[in-house]
Amino acid sequence: MPGSLIVLSLPTAWRRALAQLGAGLVVGLAVGLPATAQVRELPDFPDLVERVGPAVVNIRTTERVRAVGPEMDEELQEFFKRFGIPMPGQRPDGRRGPRPGDEEQRQRGVGSGFILSSDGYVLTNAHVVEGSDEVFVTLTDKREFKARIVGADKRTDVAVVKIDTTGLPAVKIGDVNRLRVGEWVMAIGSPFGLDNTVTAGIVSAKGRDTGDFLPFIQTDVAINPGNSGGPLINMRGEVVGINSQIYSRSGGFMGISFAIPIDEATRVADQLRTSGRVIRGRIGVQIDQVTKEVAESIGLGKPAGALVRSVEPGGPAEKAGFEPGDIITRFDGKTIEKAGDLPRIVGGTKPGTKASAQVFRRGSSRELSVTVAEFEADKSRRVVERDPKAAPAIAGIFGLTVSDLTEAQKRDLKLKGGVRVDAAEGPAARAGVREGDVILAIDNTEVTSAKQFEGVAAKLDKARAVSVLVRRNEWVNYLVIWPGGR
Repeated sequence: MPGSLIVLSLPTAWRRALAQLGAGLVVGLAVGLPATAQVRELPDFPDLVERVGPAVVNIRTTERVRAVGPEMDEELQEFFKRFGIPMPGQRPDGRRGPRPGDEEQRQRGVGSGFILSSDGYVLTNAHVVEGSDEVFVTLTDKREFKARIVGADKRTDVAVVKIDTTGLPAVKIGDVNRLRVGEWVMAIGSPFGLDNTVTAGIVSAKGRDTGDFLPFIQTDVAINPGNSGGPLINMRGEVVGINSQIYSRSGGFMGISFAIPIDEATRVADQLRTSGRVIRGRIGVQIDQVTKEVAESIGLGKPAGALVRSVEPGGPAEKAGFEPGDIITRFDGKTIEKAGDLPRIVGGTKPGTKASAQVFRRGSSRELSVTVAEFEADKSRRVVERDPKAAPAIAGIFGLTVSDLTEAQKRDLKLKGGVRVDAAEGPAARAGVREGDVILAIDNTEVTSAKQFEGVAAKLDKARAVSVLVRRNEWVNYLVIWPGGR
């Protein structure tokens, strides 16, 4: 038999190894019987497509635009008529198109979505329906419905639309917490307008920070324009994400795509269906990552938490005692591992809630209590000008020239102390300090005046890195200066 010939033609050592696997498997291979043990773990995509495909829809959007065209006097119109030349805007059949000023519907874009419930609620991306005047949903059976936008949330890129029909096939929602890196996943959508296109791959990573409020699922599933809003499906036929973004240098798929976790998306969708908008908590801080260098230089130990770069005047955080330079390590009982954790935790906290926060400030931790407010737009920024009358102080080992702030500047900036940087050279310049910055602390010591700053700087060890807390406009950040270079 051909199978026997294959086994017999193997080297002796390989034949012995196969024999040890068990006579049943060897015989099965030799006689050409199906090795079910080998195929059992492979994904069965056709069954998944049949099961989930009917709940995936194509979304087409249009917008109203005003027709524009050249104005034409009667003599010019007569010229076109006399010589049988079609006038600008005239169709081949002789009828005129839209006249200047008239409105016409133009296709704006094509995307994907999937049916949440049998009564016609459809989930998609906010950017798919943004700016559209009309939305049309096409089912796999080619029925098309005009849809109503229930609500859209730009920050999470989630939108819900509604079509007036019942008895629709709905998707099954999966558990993102059970999703594992390396697991097979599948996408169905309309890339480039090609309806019901199926692509597959694996989960490349979880918890990717590419947005304000979402830890994305990263995959290598082929996602292209038109796939946006379509489902990411696990091997149990459950939706675990909404395909939303790709990383690309060409505009097309390059092997990296991102999906919104379905648990986050359905939480947003529930609010959109209830009230048409998403209510989020806020405390009024601007934050940044904590680097390893900063963590080591201020005694934090490891790079964790969210660095407060600015505190909104009159906001909840200022009232609670937060200060620029604080590092928030816990909020409402939850650990802040990285800066992106904070807006998600605060945003998910109901406005009006009194929450506890742990902050690391100048070498020690302390507890603060803050009342969460409802999210609103960011405030504007201000710039600090130099006072020409201020006497400069020089910290030679850093390459810094600083001067005192005026009382008016302190009031305007809501600061008790700090010094303005008049010049930054050498180590300070290499660390990123600029003229016009305000230094609030050095080596975990609060700065009160130029003279005090000079005294503290003179006593520092020139052989080790020194942290300075710097305010630039409304932003605050830690910079690490190496006096002796690196």
